[in-house]
Amino acid sequence: MSFLDEPDNELENTRPKASSASRDAEPVAEVTAVDKSYRMDEVEVPVLRQVNLLVRTGHFTVVLGSSGSGKTTLLNLIGCIDRPDQGKVRVAGCDVNSMNDNDLADFRAKHIGFIFQNFNLLPVLSAYENIEYPLLLAGISKKVRGKRVPKLLDAVGLGDRAKNLPGQLSGGQRQRVAIARALVRKPRLVIADEPTANLDSHTGAAILSLMRHMQQRYQISFLFSSHDRTVIRAADDTIHLKDGVIQSIKRRLGSSAPVAPAVDPDEGESA
Repeated sequence: MSFLDEPDNELENTRPKASSASRDAEPVAEVTAVDKSYRMDEVEVPVLRQVNLLVRTGHFTVVLGSSGSGKTTLLNLIGCIDRPDQGKVRVAGCDVNSMNDNDLADFRAKHIGFIFQNFNLLPVLSAYENIEYPLLLAGISKKVRGKRVPKLLDAVGLGDRAKNLPGQLSGGQRQRVAIARALVRKPRLVIADEPTANLDSHTGAAILSLMRHMQQRYQISFLFSSHDRTVIRAADDTIHLKDGVIQSIKRRLGSSAPVAPAVDPDEGESA
């Protein structure tokens, strides 16, 4: 049994679960006629214009575009970090526009995981404690934490680094910890903004392979922004943004894109 099959608490055992077929039938995220602008001094700058998008459940989706195209803003809207000026955003079957700030924060913590290009690990916490931290915030029991965190450390190849602080880990190892932290609350969607941007090409390819493996293993939806051609080649779906407008959407039919052979992200890398 994987960590995704384990309940967070005893009450979860008694809750009716939606069938996997019904869950997979709906998109994990849906953006409808969304506009978003930001104000800079006295000037209003449009960032997204009439964006319509379905993010398929259980797929590896990459948003492409040059700097200033609106990639990060689109991810922030789907990640429930920001709100649209107009239009609707649905995530995991829920209308997030209608939620107040507290409900939105709770929803985001439960259903969405984040991976950052700068890792965003807490420097005073060990690898184990960084992964465990979202569970502590959610009030998950020590028993569940004690089972789930070691499983994820093993899954990302860091079972022997549990006690290491971030400063004692290489860039590739830190990103592995960040991946495990993003998955620890069993999210429906993982969002990553340029996750390989601060890694060398060898380490970036290894981290991509790991993320693809975890996505396929646990059937979690991944949504990236990236300029990395390796990431783009691995995608099931690619969305091209230009000047806040979707220019094209390409979807790979049938089986998922091939996964590159797993490689050690720390081979030849200094800590």
